[in-house]
Amino acid sequence: MKKGLMTVLFFVIFLGFLFLSLAQFTSKEIAEREKWEEFLKTAEIVGEKQLGSREAVFVPWKLSLQKDGISRDALWKNPEGRIMGYMEGWKWEIAAYRLDKFLELDMVPPTVEREFQGKRGSCQLWVTAEMDLRRKMREKIKTPSDKVYYWNNAIYLQRAFDNLIANVDRNQGNILVTKDWRMILIDHSRSFNTSDEFTTKLIYTVEHQEAPRIMRKLPRAFVEKLKTLNFELIKDNVGEYLTDKEIDAVLMRRELILKEIDKLIQKHGEADVLY
Repeated sequence: MKKGLMTVLFFVIFLGFLFLSLAQFTSKEIAEREKWEEFLKTAEIVGEKQLGSREAVFVPWKLSLQKDGISRDALWKNPEGRIMGYMEGWKWEIAAYRLDKFLELDMVPPTVEREFQGKRGSCQLWVTAEMDLRRKMREKIKTPSDKVYYWNNAIYLQRAFDNLIANVDRNQGNILVTKDWRMILIDHSRSFNTSDEFTTKLIYTVEHQEAPRIMRKLPRAFVEKLKTLNFELIKDNVGEYLTDKEIDAVLMRRELILKEIDKLIQKHGEADVLY
C-alpha cells in the first residue's frame, strides 16, 4: 500500500474512532436500546422497593423486572405538579430520553411509560455505575489522563443538553460515571421549564451563577442536528410527553444555544469550537 493511501486510511479510521467516542453509550448498548424499551414496558415486576427520602426527593420506586430469563432493575416515578417548590413531571423524563436519542447524544438510559399500582409513570433502566460525580469530587478522584479529553467533551455536551431542556436540577448525584469513564445522565423530572427565565437566557453560560460554564467544544454533527429542530420534528419524537408550549420553549432555547455557539466561534474560531 502506498504511503499516501496509508496516511489517508489512518486518518479516516482515527476520525471514525473519534466520532464513536462522542457517544456515551457503547455501540452495543445503542443497538440494544429498543430491546430494553420493550423490556421496560412488558417485563414482569418480581420485586419492588420504595426508595427512602435520603435517596430521592419524591420517593420513587426501584422495580425488579424479569422476562425471558433476563433480570434488570428499573426506576419508576410519577411526580406531577409543584413539589417542594419545584415543578416536577414524570413525562419530562421520557421527553428527555427521546430528545437525547434523536440528537444522538446517547447519555440518557432507556426510559418509557409504564403503569404501576394503577398509575402512569416513567420507567427508566437502572444504571449501575462506578460512581457518581459527587463521589468523584468528594474523594478527589482524578480523571485518567487518556480520558480527560473525552470527559471534558462529555461535560460540554451535558451543558448543551441541559440548556436545551432547561434542566434546573442537574447535580453531582445525577451525573453517573462508568468504569471506562463515560458519562450517563439521569433524573430529568425538573426539566422543560417554560417561564421567561428559561426562554430568554440559558442555564450554562459565561454568566453562570457559580462560575463560567460554557459549551466550549461541541460535535459539529450535534450542532447541525440542533439546527434542524422544528416544532413538527420535536412533536414527532416526543409525542404527548411535551405540550405545545413546552416545545415552543425548547425552540427558543435552541436559538439561544446557537447564538452562544456563534459567539464562541467568533472568539476562538470554528475549528477550535466545533469538531
